[in-house]
Amino acid sequence: MTKSPAPSRAQPARPPPDAVAASEAQGPDPLRQPPDPRLLRRFGTLRAWRLGVLPWRRVGGAVVVLGPPPPDPELRRVVALTGWTDLRWAPCRPDRIRAALLPHVAPLLLLMAEARLPFDLSCRAVGRRPLALLGAGAFIVAGVAVALAPSAAMALLCALGALVLILNGGLKLAAAIATLLRPPIRQDPAMITGAQLPMISLLVPLFRESAMIKPLLERLERLDYPPDRLELRLIVEAGDRRTRAALAHAALPDRAEVVVVPEGRVRTKPRALNYALFFTTGTIIGIYDAEDAPAPDQLLRVAARFAVCGRATGCLQGMLDFYNPRCNWIARCFALEYASWFRVMLPGLERLGLVVPLGGTTLFLRRHAIEAVGGWDAHNVTEDADLGVRLARHGFRTELIDTVTREEANARAWPWIKQRARWLKGYALSWGVAMHDPGRLWRELGPWRFLGVQALFLGTLTQFALAPLLWSFWLVVFGLPHPMAPWLREGMLWGLALLFLLAECVTCSIAALAAWRAGQPKLALWAPVLQVYFPLATIAVWRALWQVLRRPFHWDKTRHGIFTPAGSLSEPPPPSPRPASTA
Repeated sequence: MTKSPAPSRAQPARPPPDAVAASEAQGPDPLRQPPDPRLLRRFGTLRAWRLGVLPWRRVGGAVVVLGPPPPDPELRRVVALTGWTDLRWAPCRPDRIRAALLPHVAPLLLLMAEARLPFDLSCRAVGRRPLALLGAGAFIVAGVAVALAPSAAMALLCALGALVLILNGGLKLAAAIATLLRPPIRQDPAMITGAQLPMISLLVPLFRESAMIKPLLERLERLDYPPDRLELRLIVEAGDRRTRAALAHAALPDRAEVVVVPEGRVRTKPRALNYALFFTTGTIIGIYDAEDAPAPDQLLRVAARFAVCGRATGCLQGMLDFYNPRCNWIARCFALEYASWFRVMLPGLERLGLVVPLGGTTLFLRRHAIEAVGGWDAHNVTEDADLGVRLARHGFRTELIDTVTREEANARAWPWIKQRARWLKGYALSWGVAMHDPGRLWRELGPWRFLGVQALFLGTLTQFALAPLLWSFWLVVFGLPHPMAPWLREGMLWGLALLFLLAECVTCSIAALAAWRAGQPKLALWAPVLQVYFPLATIAVWRALWQVLRRPFHWDKTRHGIFTPAGSLSEPPPPSPRPASTA
């Protein structure tokens, strides 16, 4: 009999067989006795992570595999395919298996979180080129026109502004009519119970949110869903020490887990979501923000809707309201804008068969759908809108669901501009990525939805950028001289002014309809103030376009807990929205 060689540093010592035998009742502890890295490499670290098993060590010639008790026959069969002839299974808690695997798998998970999408679908590689070509073309045409014929250049800009105004106004009107003609589907949250309820994994990205931990957990505790069918993953960046400390001292509910995202090349919400997705097992993935206060029956409604719709429905988007809409005029206008977007525009886009740009929260995805589209674009600062386009490109449907989440309105002028600039920058990059290959986008979406993408993304950016030109027609309305008067006939000036007024009437009417549907009819009285509110977005769009060139992946953090005290839970639960058919 030959002597076994002494263990080296690269080859951990094998534990004595009696040590394993003594611990078989509870199973070995892989944290105190780390696994053999050679076994992990042969089996595949990522594969072990996905299966929830750990090829631990060789004991007496047998490979000891740690797994959750009781051993699943199918899981044993899959592991046996590795080729190990002598396998011994030992019970071990799933959380300890994952903790032992994490140091080995974390670098790979982080790499996948940052570069999960292929280059041609991520703004880390494409997106700015179409924008640069469009911008350079517009600059050259404008420069030549101004140099050769200033009046013609101004007339061209007026015509472009009028065209965009007609398209956007027409889209708003069509969306409003569509919601009136086709009422939303109202799902009974009690239609499925018990074992029929799917496992839901909630992802909550947190960054510099230490003050929001306590109210967030209390609000999530209100959710009426069986705890054994619910996972909560609180995602925090490795360098965010204050939030990590607050989580360490918080009383976390059952099945809650803190996922620490290692430092990387970018620090964005979609990168954190991609990383945390590897820590979930649910068939439905839900997204909340730190300041969210969801309706208590929200998850039941989501489960009920997914139970009756086909697999092609990959996403459900809930509605968003604010719990501080009356703190100042910006908050009131923001609440009107949100009501118009979530209660008129998005439902209308869905009913018109167009691409639905998603909101970043109260978003619920089937696992097979989010995995099929490659997760989130870790470099896109408006990952929700980009995801809505990619879901449509892969043939998945997005539906609006009649459940409400309340959050805090960003009601300070400069923080509002910075937040809106981030959103518009993401719109610009999302459009650039989609238009990297226009022919492919046309084939995947079809003509109708292709044109819808142009109206939604490029139309929004263009209208905000050209808004000052459109506002100049207030001069005509008030009988003041217009700069274009020497080159345009009086009838044309009045025609453009009336077009501008008509578009504003459409905006105010939709805001009033949305306020009524949101159960806040008095909020409609603030619709005229939108004329003072939307100029902030014009400042934001120029900031956004500048950042596309200089800081495309920079995430301007929005601070929460400003207008609603972090510990306050006095706001009432969100009301059920009124159906559009009654409007």
